[in-house]
Amino acid sequence: MVKRLFDVLFSILVLSIVSWFLIICYLIASIETKSNGLFIQKRIGQYGKPFMIFKLKTMYPNSDKVTFSGQYLRKFKIDELPQFFNVLFGQMSVVGPRPDVEGYYDVLQGENRKILQLKPGITSESAIKYKNEEAILEKQENPKLYNDEVIFPDKIKMNLEYYYKQSFILDIRIILKTIKNLIS
Repeated sequence: MVKRLFDVLFSILVLSIVSWFLIICYLIASIETKSNGLFIQKRIGQYGKPFMIFKLKTMYPNSDKVTFSGQYLRKFKIDELPQFFNVLFGQMSVVGPRPDVEGYYDVLQGENRKILQLKPGITSESAIKYKNEEAILEKQENPKLYNDEVIFPDKIKMNLEYYYKQSFILDIRIILKTIKNLIS
């Protein structure tokens, strides 16, 4: 109950501060991609239920090329700001495992499935550690295999640790660590 109340209040605070900036970024993304500047994708949520995540569009439609503005939106995680609406809708939390596409969290077995009891989050220890995941994967000969055998298992481990240690104080620490990480 405290976590949900915090999520709602924190999201309202963030959105009230950045709403004007978010609108400008949305318009830039819309103009640059010549489409709706909002990227919407199905992700796996709490208890394995799918939901639609919101992000600012950073790639040209039908392409794997990142837009000029998208480079900055991604670098500073600005493209993630619309997810505070997902938090308000109760689909996500401010802190929790980053939501993934089908075929990952939804197919976990045994103790690892406990991660699905958590609402996915905007930030987490694993999100901080792998903030440059895309760059890490670009350096790999087989990015999907590296993700599946190295990065994803490490994320599971870290998210399971969060599951057992979760607390309001830990969430505040992760949020502060995220902010520090973004501005440094």
